[in-house]
Amino acid sequence: MERRNDDAMKNKCWYQNNFEELKNDKFMKRILPLAILVAAFVPAIILAQDKPKPKHRKHEIYFSWGYNKEWYTRSNLHVSQPGLGNDYTFQNILGHDHPGWDGQFFTKALSIPQYNYRIGYFFNEKKGLAFEINFDHTKYILTEQDVHLKGTMNGQKVDKVIHWPDDSSAHYYLNNGANFLLFNIVKRWHLLATKDEKIKIDALAKVGIGPLIPHVQNKFIGQPENHQHFQVGGLNAGLEGTIRATFFNHVYLEYCNKFDYANYWGLRSYGGTVKQAFGCYEMILNVGLTFPIGRKEE
Repeated sequence: MERRNDDAMKNKCWYQNNFEELKNDKFMKRILPLAILVAAFVPAIILAQDKPKPKHRKHEIYFSWGYNKEWYTRSNLHVSQPGLGNDYTFQNILGHDHPGWDGQFFTKALSIPQYNYRIGYFFNEKKGLAFEINFDHTKYILTEQDVHLKGTMNGQKVDKVIHWPDDSSAHYYLNNGANFLLFNIVKRWHLLATKDEKIKIDALAKVGIGPLIPHVQNKFIGQPENHQHFQVGGLNAGLEGTIRATFFNHVYLEYCNKFDYANYWGLRSYGGTVKQAFGCYEMILNVGLTFPIGRKEE
């Protein structure tokens, strides 16, 4: 019994002595903290490597519907009616939109107010690149105002300021649509997401060009009204920035700011045509659905 106690005391003394030597060793003083740090993080590293990276579908299609509000730059409106001896310009005129729900919401059919839709396809989800059909049903109405009229009217030179409309029945409307159609290239950046990716915040930039499809309705001073009609009537180019919040991988809301330049020509009027070009700033709010498709990839 005494022999066992002596052996235990000898072992205890050996460990104490060696521990003191290790503790005083300069190399151990440097390496020990690192060893403790590695020991603490190795399990976490192993677990992180074992956890599979989330996979995403290779492609994605989406559709949205929303409503818009517009502001237009001043512009010139040129009227050419050779058979009537008219070739004049309304200079520096101002137009306004017609939201349709500015009095009370949801009192009209969904297609009457200023609406918009987007149909898109992400052909490269990893790089965030998509192609999009982008349509805005906007409205343009020539505002009541004093305007400078210059050119030839009824075969006579004219250069004067008039009040539009000085004939109460005169009007100039693209009111069933100034109608911007664009074919856009889209770039997306992922900004924020929850760990399970049930909520994601993205930024999108869009640029495109396309035809204008206005509904033309006008009646100039002392003339009959034109035959109201839709027509392809020029080209427009647009630049759009969007913030999109996606919920549960399929439903999203987005807020957009858009700049569009619209150049109309050949718009039919009584006995002739009209041309006009203006810039437009839009604010847009959309709700949409998105559907990942194709095989999964990391």
